[in-house]
Amino acid sequence: MNQPIVGFEQDELGDWRAILACGHRQHVRHNPPLVSRPWVLTEEGRRRFLGHTLNCKRCDEEFAALANESPMP
Repeated sequence: MNQPIVGFEQDELGDWRAILACGHRQHVRHNPPLVSRPWVLTEEGRRRFLGHTLNCKRCDEEFAALANESPMP
């Protein structure tokens, strides 16, 4: 489920996490060559990505769990 980025914070190791509108957090690491996100390294870069959407896997999992709990008519 796509959620907009509303902020950023660093975890206990100094890695950046996006704070999503749903309240969940998602790491947005710059770890070349696997993941290239140089924008996360600067305040200006992070500011530019506010409002961009990321797929929130936790929202997807919660939605699927609720769908499985719903009684079939």
